[in-house]
Amino acid sequence: MDEEPWPAAQRPSRIREVQAGRLSWTSVDLLDMEGGDGRPLRDALECFGVQVTYLPVGQPRHLVAALDGSRTAAPYVILCCHGDEGRVLLDEFAPEIAAHQPFDGSAGPADVRAHLRLPGSVVISTGCDTGDTRLADAFLDAGGGAYIAPRGAPSGYASAFAPLFLFCELTERRTLAEAVTRLRAHGEELGMRELRQRS
Repeated sequence: MDEEPWPAAQRPSRIREVQAGRLSWTSVDLLDMEGGDGRPLRDALECFGVQVTYLPVGQPRHLVAALDGSRTAAPYVILCCHGDEGRVLLDEFAPEIAAHQPFDGSAGPADVRAHLRLPGSVVISTGCDTGDTRLADAFLDAGGGAYIAPRGAPSGYASAFAPLFLFCELTERRTLAEAVTRLRAHGEELGMRELRQRS
């Protein structure tokens, strides 16, 4: 069999596009905020034929620089973070450093609306309680096409696994809603993920 028709003869999957010569089938901006899961997640996503831009976030102004609209955000944005009570947690700084930050310690709905611009990107957050409706709506108001995050506090292994499962499903040509439904069906830990989309 010729090489060109061979990928089309295989089980439908976006990885076939990569096997046929494309460098990737989509791209992800991966923002790593002290959670520690960013680097292994990057390696795993690249196995799915995803081009990953790894962006370490050490302070709030890094988060803003990555997502303020001054650069084109990828179709998918993953926030590897901790969260609490509907806020994305970031490091707190001494007053002399905090004075030069757009916000300090955490980013809540008002901070997202004021500083972030995500034209159409699907935002996936791994942080506990970042599935809060007010934070989800803020990411959608900032231009996100969809927002996926846990409501509640899943264990660390579930937080690391959830984005991998989602991209495995997306690679297999499932829609975002189908991928989230299949993720949520895998038990209580993964079932905490909520999908909100722009109406």
